[in-house]
Amino acid sequence: MPQSTEHSNLADSLREFHTETGRSLLDLVDESPVLLIFLRHFACAFCAQALDRVSQVRTQIEAKGVRPVFVHLGSPERAKPYFDYYHLSDVERISNPEATLYQLPFFALSRTNPYLHFFNPTVWKGWLKGAMFKYGIGIIKEDADQMPGVFFLKDRKIVRAFRHRTIADEPDYLKLVGTG
Repeated sequence: MPQSTEHSNLADSLREFHTETGRSLLDLVDESPVLLIFLRHFACAFCAQALDRVSQVRTQIEAKGVRPVFVHLGSPERAKPYFDYYHLSDVERISNPEATLYQLPFFALSRTNPYLHFFNPTVWKGWLKGAMFKYGIGIIKEDADQMPGVFFLKDRKIVRAFRHRTIADEPDYLKLVGTG
C-alpha cells in the first residue's frame, strides 16, 4: 500500500534532523514511539517546569515503550546544564536555534510577542502558582517569541499533539502517550 504524501513528507522531514548524539529523528521514531517535546528558551520558568515534569514522569513514559526527545533553541553547551540538573542528560535532544523544526507544517508551532504574556491572566496564574518562584527566570539568549509544543509520534505519524496557546499551558505528558 503506497504511503500518503503527508506521511512520506513527515518522514522526509524527520530524516533531516539529528540529535546531539548524531541520531536522525526518523531513526528514533522507527525504533520506538517518540514523545517530541519542543521547549521555549532556557530563561523561561515554564521551560524549566517542562523539564522537571518530564523528569518526574519519565519512568512511566518509558514503561510504555515511548522515548522522550527534546527540541530546544539553544546550543548543546547552553542546554547541557539544564538537562543535567533535571536528570535528563541521557535523553536524546535536538539543538534547533533556527527553529526550523518548530516551523515545519506538521508541527506549526506559533510565534508570539513575549510582552503580551505579561498581560495574560493564564500566565500570571502559572507564575503565581509557583513557576517563577520554583524555577526562576534568567537572561533570554534564545528566541523568546517561539512557542513550545508536544507531539506523540508513532509509526511515522503524529498520533497526538499539544500546541501551547500560552507559555503557561501545562501538557499532560502521560495522556499524550496514552497512559493518563
